Amino acid sequence: MPLLILKFGGTSVGSCEKIIKVAKLIKKYYDKKNKIIVVSSAMTGVTNDLIKKSRRISDKFEKSEYDVLVSAGEQIACSLLAGSLIKLGLKSRSWLSWQLPILTDGKHASSRIKKINTKDVLSFVNKGGIPVITGFQGISIDGRVTTIGRGGSDASAIAIAKFFNADSCVIFTDVDGVYTTDPKIDSKAKKIDKISYEEMLEMASLGAKVMQPSSVQDAMLNNIKIDIRSAFSKNPGTKIADEISVVSKKAITGISYIKNDAKITVVGLIDKPGVASEMFKPLKEINLDMIVQTSSADGGETDISFTVKKDDIKKVINLLKNNKKISYNKIIQNDKVSKVSVVGAGMITQSGVAQKFFNALAKKKINIMVISTSEIKISVLIDQKHTNKAVKALHKEFNLE
Repeated sequence: MPLLILKFGGTSVGSCEKIIKVAKLIKKYYDKKNKIIVVSSAMTGVTNDLIKKSRRISDKFEKSEYDVLVSAGEQIACSLLAGSLIKLGLKSRSWLSWQLPILTDGKHASSRIKKINTKDVLSFVNKGGIPVITGFQGISIDGRVTTIGRGGSDASAIAIAKFFNADSCVIFTDVDGVYTTDPKIDSKAKKIDKISYEEMLEMASLGAKVMQPSSVQDAMLNNIKIDIRSAFSKNPGTKIADEISVVSKKAITGISYIKNDAKITVVGLIDKPGVASEMFKPLKEINLDMIVQTSSADGGETDISFTVKKDDIKKVINLLKNNKKISYNKIIQNDKVSKVSVVGAGMITQSGVAQKFFNALAKKKINIMVISTSEIKISVLIDQKHTNKAVKALHKEFNLE
């Protein structure tokens, strides 16, 4: 009998009515002679509400207690879901992270799963039971509750699929699958039937919100088959697989965008070996992207631009201003930018993609601030007000409608 991991996001278990529907869906998979392990997120809005409560107590709420607090949402959802399965006549029970246990390491609020004890859960499954395991949470070596970071239930599901050697992992969400772009921006967006791990990783990193990037990476490294589909639709979803099994005649698979980035430019740095190293050394804990260095004609000065998340702007600028190892003229910041990207494994073998990309934006008179590329993606930084126009233009240019 195949072993399936069925993971349900917050929108899928967003109310008691939805949880009852999800339980009936799980029963359909069970009745087809599958072994089932369920992973559940918290109900929609519960985690955000708990975070608000922590902020009412303190702006610097203790991280270890933060994890105890925000992980409560998954416990509630799993209990309700297990109860719904029992009502349908199935053998089920909820499992909290510490009961397996799911062991993690790293900092509170951003831990990583290192090991999962599978013995008791497998015994329950082999006796016909359906375990419902809390996503998002784990336990540290010293017995403290930990969380995997926002969106961490995906990471939990992939890790459970890995350690239980599951045949497949189905991620249930509120959409039918992965689309060529955001349907809210372009109504002509199409669902992608198959996408490679590499393409999905790029799209997730560049703004597609269907899966957490680190979860896609873990699935790719462990060759875990993923099926993304809606919990409330019978339509087939999107399968994520290795590149060999994903064959496409198109150069581009999808268009992604991010609106929560900001561009920082350090102007007038002395152009000498090691200047970039000295500038970025204090920023080692910050996620940086789209780094570009431009030198003056005489080679005396250089400007370095890069992007960070908007939430990190103040911290980054303070670190730069307090860095006594560098000398510069000024720092310019711009938080009204968007990163728009095209992604496709077909770019490796097809020429002319960059020309079509830039031509599509030029025709719409959209100015490009920064360009970043890899083998299967091209990203540009543009004025945020042009985001929708750029996405639609590129979607049409690459015949994704």
